[in-house]
Amino acid sequence: MWVLVLGGLGVAALLFAASLDLPEFGGDRHPYGARAVEAALARHTANTVAAVNFDQRAFDTLGEESILFCAALGTVVLLRQTRDEHRVRPEPARVAPPVRRYALVALPVTLLIGLYVVAHGQLSPGGGFQGGVVVATALHLLYIAVDYRALERIRPVGLYATADAAGEAAYLLLGAAGLIAGTAYLTNFLPYGTFGTLASGGTAPLLNAAVGVEVAGGVVVLLASFLDQAVEIEDAAERAGPGETRHPAPPSPSEEKPT
Repeated sequence: MWVLVLGGLGVAALLFAASLDLPEFGGDRHPYGARAVEAALARHTANTVAAVNFDQRAFDTLGEESILFCAALGTVVLLRQTRDEHRVRPEPARVAPPVRRYALVALPVTLLIGLYVVAHGQLSPGGGFQGGVVVATALHLLYIAVDYRALERIRPVGLYATADAAGEAAYLLLGAAGLIAGTAYLTNFLPYGTFGTLASGGTAPLLNAAVGVEVAGGVVVLLASFLDQAVEIEDAAERAGPGETRHPAPPSPSEEKPT
């Protein structure tokens, strides 16, 4: 605890000292912002936020992407079906016609918007994180419009789990490519291209696309794991037959059925 307290006090002192040198709120002096914009334009990346995320601090973005990857992996491990669980197929549920029509119309539109946000991440607001979530959400509009079984047909969880891992691996390998090219890890080493086009920004659009694939796959896997968890716990005493002695007993293995 003393080590924790001393470390915390040291970090607090450094943060306080750093805050004394911050630009005034609302002022015209923004040294970090000016440098970020200048670096983004020098590397032909129109969206400065994307240039920061996938170029100037791409290593930090790797950590953020890995958090989602580890969360999806941990969820799959913890919520996987065990040997003593029984899975029951879900019953179809009635959906109101207006909800059904709206969701079915919104599904392809939402999916297209998500793909657009990912593809144009280096040009306009958005990117792999935002677009990946929109793509994953679009697929689940089928769950709202029809039922869980319809969602299962277009959502093979194994395929999206592979996409999640592939997106994470692509980001790592793109970073390693910088080492092979003779620069630092995750350095923007490709030709910057023509400013304002989809191919501009060097490695930024590639890293952005890798994040989009990883986020879309990870969110689908997370939602699939949670949607499958309508768990009913039955007490062994409640299942005892007529004339049998009923003693308090611990809960039996759970019976799991999808919502």
